[in-house]
Amino acid sequence: MNILVVNAGSSSLKLRIIAPDDQVVGGQDLPPPPPGRLRDALGAFLAAGPEIGAVGHRIVHGGERFVEPILLDASSEGALHDLAELAPLHNPPSIAAVEALTRLGVDLPQVACFDTAFHAHLPPRAATYALPDEWRRRFGIRRFGFHGLSHAWAARRAAELLDRPTGGLRLVTAHLGAGASLAAVRSGRSVDTTMGFTPLEGLVMATRSGTIDPGLLLFLLRHAGATLDEVEDALEHRSGLLGLSGLSADLEEVLAAADRGEEAAALAYDVFVYRIQTSTAAMAAAAAGLDAVVYTGGAGTASARLRADVSAGLAFLGVELDDQLNAAGATDRMLSAPSARVASVVVEAREDLEIAGHVRQLV
Repeated sequence: MNILVVNAGSSSLKLRIIAPDDQVVGGQDLPPPPPGRLRDALGAFLAAGPEIGAVGHRIVHGGERFVEPILLDASSEGALHDLAELAPLHNPPSIAAVEALTRLGVDLPQVACFDTAFHAHLPPRAATYALPDEWRRRFGIRRFGFHGLSHAWAARRAAELLDRPTGGLRLVTAHLGAGASLAAVRSGRSVDTTMGFTPLEGLVMATRSGTIDPGLLLFLLRHAGATLDEVEDALEHRSGLLGLSGLSADLEEVLAAADRGEEAAALAYDVFVYRIQTSTAAMAAAAAGLDAVVYTGGAGTASARLRADVSAGLAFLGVELDDQLNAAGATDRMLSAPSARVASVVVEAREDLEIAGHVRQLV
């Protein structure tokens, strides 16, 4: 059967129809429809496309309750609403898509696939914050991790390209895009990741700060007159590459400005690369060694320069790229130099296929 994959985010609505052979037989990328028009947008897409037999939804946050894909029903849909406050920018659009399809009369199985699920079984030492026990128990505070659908696909696809079984394979998967995170994957399981309770933790991103000293936030709230809303807006929307460069959140624009000699842009890129390098080394420690680095995500697949610069700082781990392979245009390929002790791979991000696979297992 054909499967409709719905990826409803804060800035886009991505629709794909996946055939039984994993070919995309229909697709559309839309800006978020105005309130009340989501049902119309979905209805028009379904009317123009091939028949579908089930729907898979990407849901960013599953909390502690949803640790694997689920077949949606009235009870689980209600529970999704309760999780909206954990991901206020991302979960509500996904829930709205589920409800819009129901109102359209789409009487088909709908499956929720969670970006947090791949990291749901992190070892306690990786999942636990050193906070008071009361806070952790009362509010369910732990490191959840995100981009799990992308990390899971990249790890499995990399094993195929390496012609290695997943058992014993130690990977660092690098999802590098507007949002960015790393995962330490050992024997096909996530054992650590850079994002935490929210997607703000970890790497420098397009507009997000990544990890900062929490004492800095206390200082801003106490002494700089900042409000909670101002701090949240700055960390989510005015930091990262945009905040450092003062120019753009787009990596290519930042690189072009750095090449023109703009110091702020050069610093932004250096900080971005440096955090990826140091965090990759930390993830390698979490995986108890490193067999391959796997690049994925928009920037991870598009920017040969980014891959080369990140890899240059990982030479001590045995990472070494072949310049010609790195510059080649196709994705899903090896990048390693013959002398490299650690392989390097680039994999196209295919959350749609990961979701379709989960739907087939449940329906």
